[in-house]
This record gives sequence, C-alpha cells and structure tokens, in this order.
Amino acid sequence: MKIPFVDLKAQYLSIKKDIDKAIADVIEETSFIGGHFVKDFERDFAALYGVKHVIGCANGTDALYILMKMLGVGPGDEVITVANSWISSSETITQAGARPVFVDVHPEYYSLDETLLEARINSRTRGVIAVHLQGQACDIEQIKSICDKHGLFLLEDCAQSHFSEYKGVRAGLTGVAGSFSFYPGKNLGAYGDAGCIITNDDELATKCRMYANHGALKKPDHRMEGINSRLDTIQAAILSAKLPNILRWTDARIKNAGYYDSCLKDIPQMCLPKVRPASRHSFHLYVIRARRRDELMAFLKEQGIETAIHYPVALPNLPAYKYLGYTPSDFPVATRLQSEILSLPMYPELTESAVGYIAEKIKLFYAGATA
Repeated sequence: MKIPFVDLKAQYLSIKKDIDKAIADVIEETSFIGGHFVKDFERDFAALYGVKHVIGCANGTDALYILMKMLGVGPGDEVITVANSWISSSETITQAGARPVFVDVHPEYYSLDETLLEARINSRTRGVIAVHLQGQACDIEQIKSICDKHGLFLLEDCAQSHFSEYKGVRAGLTGVAGSFSFYPGKNLGAYGDAGCIITNDDELATKCRMYANHGALKKPDHRMEGINSRLDTIQAAILSAKLPNILRWTDARIKNAGYYDSCLKDIPQMCLPKVRPASRHSFHLYVIRARRRDELMAFLKEQGIETAIHYPVALPNLPAYKYLGYTPSDFPVATRLQSEILSLPMYPELTESAVGYIAEKIKLFYAGATA
C-alpha cells in the first residue's frame, strides 16, 4: 500500500467541480489582481471564523511581517517566540528590525511553555508571537495574561491551526491579531502561496491592508511606503471553493487522530500526541515521539508510507541564529525532540484501513527491534 504524507489529489477529486469552476470563473472575468473574488473570500472567512477583519496577503510569512511593522516593531526591540517552529515565526522578527528571543517548548504539548515566558521578558521586549503548532493550541489565556501584565502585544501564528480552539476560543482571536498560511498542504490550502491576517482592531486592519498594497487602500493614494503582498485572485477563488468543507475536514482529521490513538496506544517505544485540556486540536499534523526515529522513518518509507519531521532542528540551534549565542542546552526539550518527533500521514481523506496499515508496520518494526 502506498500512503502519501498528504494527498492533495484526493482532496481535489472530491471537490473537482467546484475547484474547476472557481478557476474558470476568474479566467472568464480576467480578474487576476484583487477584485470581488478576494473580497468574497475575506468576507466569508471572516464570517465563518468569527472575526471582524480578514486581510488577504501573499503568504503567512508576510502576514507576520506586516503585523510587526504596523505595530511599530523596529531596531532595538525584542520579540519572543517559541524554539520549535518553522523559521517564518522568527525570521520575520529580524526582518522587522528586531531581535528574536526564544522560549523552550512544553514537554507534553510541544507549544511555547508559558511557565518559561516571563523570564525572557526585559525592557526591550515589545511582544510575543505564540505559535499554535501542529494544530495544538497554546495556553493562550495564560500567555495573554503575561503579555497584558508587561504591556506587550500578542500575535498568534495560526499557520497550522485553522479552527483550533482553546476554551472555546479559536486560534488567533485572543491576541491583537493572528496570521494564517494557506500553503497547499495546510488544513485550508490554496494551490500556491497564500495567507491572511485576522484582527478585530479596526485601526490595525486598515494599516495592514494599506501596507500590503504599496501603502494605499486604492491607488494612487499612497499614505505610506508599503510592500506588494496581495492575495492572488485565483488562490482566493480556490480558497472560497474549499471553505464550505473546512469544518467537515477538521472533524475528519480529529477522527483520524482517534484512529491512530486506538491503533498505536500499546506500543511502548513511542509517545502519542497529547491534547491540551479544554482545547480542540485540529491535527494539521499527527506527531509521535519514537525511539530509533530515523530507522523507523526509513522502514516506513520501504513499506510505502511517507512521513516527515517538523522540525529536524530547533530554531535557536540553526546556523542562522548562531549569532545569538545560544547552546542546545538552553532549550533542552526542543533539542531532545529534534531526534524523536515524527509526523505520520494526516489528511481528511485518510482511511481507517490506511491508519491500520501504518500501525501494523510500526508494530512490525518494533517487534523486530533489539532495544
């Protein structure tokens, strides 16, 4: 059996008529930049997500950068984020002119360890980027409390957490704003790069929309110098075609995670993902911790099962951040996870029989293992 890590073809075939029509409609109208397709998606995503403003942009990385620029982040500032994430969460801090400061991850939930956050705050700290990694919500309530205590902004990186929740509040709705990626493999994915900002702050929304469009709400009325980071019209139309399915797809991911839990629970050589109490994990990724991880990964590949590692090197351990002077021992949990975490196939169309096959092969690997 061949099981891809993500099966975008299966998803396309399930809604082929809607996707093909969305693309054809854009071409028919020759509306390739902006237009009603972008406005329609922003309106519909805002309504479904429960937020006042959605500002489409070129990708999730730009969304973070735009937010920090419009919040006034610059040279001499520090912004705190988590040690285990995609580099967008930290490189945008540097791009805005500030210095990234990292916090280790929670040993059970792999998100920013809120108990370590306050120790990283000093007079130069401007804000915190909390990353809801893998679909697992941070303890965003506690993080917001700490930010409020110290007068810091809170941004939520929701690139992997579309419709995740903590205590009934969706990811991105607790801080001043949230950023989303619609990269093709995301829970809600385009057919190329795409992203958005969400916020309930009217002034911030206007500033972000202007900055992403060369500093103008409409040309040539440039109120500031900005950048070109517009949500592509075809991508907006594709996202609109997918949007009515996202809640059903999220339920399917959660159901598939339950299948995995049931099939893998009795394997002592691995730890299954824990779900934070009072949260709704949207399972962008199903991440296990496994002994002999690299050998297991190679074995599964031989059996036709594609896996991935998110991420093989913690951010502060990357060569890009050598200048910060950290050592791996400064982030013991994130450093340990580097050699243990393994992401198994996860997508809404994944079948129960496929999950069973994956579990069978994992058991076979460990049955032959010599501890």
